[in-house]
Amino acid sequence: MRIIVVGAGAMGSIYGGRLSQHNDVTLIDTNTALVEKISDDGIILEEGGVENVFHPMASVSSSEKADLVILFTKSLYSVSALKNIRGTIGEDTYLMTLQNGAGHEKILSGFADESRIIIGTTEDNGAVLALGKVHHGGKGVTNIGKIDGSNDPFLYKVKEAFDSCGFDVRIHHNIQQLIWDKLMTNVSLSVLTAILQCDMYYVSQNEYAFSICRNLIKETVRVAAAMGLSFDENAVVEKVRKTSESNKGGYTSIMMDIKNGRKTEVDTISGAVVEKAHELGVPVPHHEMAVSLIHALEDRER
Repeated sequence: MRIIVVGAGAMGSIYGGRLSQHNDVTLIDTNTALVEKISDDGIILEEGGVENVFHPMASVSSSEKADLVILFTKSLYSVSALKNIRGTIGEDTYLMTLQNGAGHEKILSGFADESRIIIGTTEDNGAVLALGKVHHGGKGVTNIGKIDGSNDPFLYKVKEAFDSCGFDVRIHHNIQQLIWDKLMTNVSLSVLTAILQCDMYYVSQNEYAFSICRNLIKETVRVAAAMGLSFDENAVVEKVRKTSESNKGGYTSIMMDIKNGRKTEVDTISGAVVEKAHELGVPVPHHEMAVSLIHALEDRER
């Protein structure tokens, strides 16, 4: 399969590197030093104490038509990244996003018909150790599906290509349920750590913080219900509480973005809840405040 992976950060490197074992893979990144490093020396994945080297192609752009384009940039760079490789997207090219958050299909639909958009989640995780070197931490399931829930034969081609390279792909016909399940923790616990500039543990230990967390979950469950998704609010609250309690000294990426003066992905996290809530007529005042606070914090240093 001819695959373009857009974004050679931790996750792009993990997928691009491993998929290059049995596929024609090109990693696209605007960091010329990183592109040159991958071209010369490959990608080093530190996995289970072993360093594995993979050799996908790498470039700052591409116009060669692809069977599959996988987006692994931060969501705020999605549009510019896709414009950069627009030439690779043909009439039969599928676009896939495994990015954090929700609502990415709206961006992808500006570049391909909805019938050729695949959305999903990944349980794999990683961290960049050095230029071209990534620690591949927890391995898990890659969940994928179509927006309309259709049983597209291309999904099974993706599964075969990915599984042959060491991934565990599972196809779902209600993929939004899984995306919103993952979203529940990000729009409550993660966003609060950014606003409060604290670790995950603090949220469950402070009654005021956890009260806000619970209200954010309540609103998200209501929006999900309006979408036809089903969540047990109490079960979600307990899941988030346990995540908080087991992560003393654990910092979220959105918290670190604010701490280091970077733009965040809040518009596809809490912002995705707000956008869907407005569309469906569900009040979400806590989420509206959270999005405003994050954007205010982003602009603080400027």
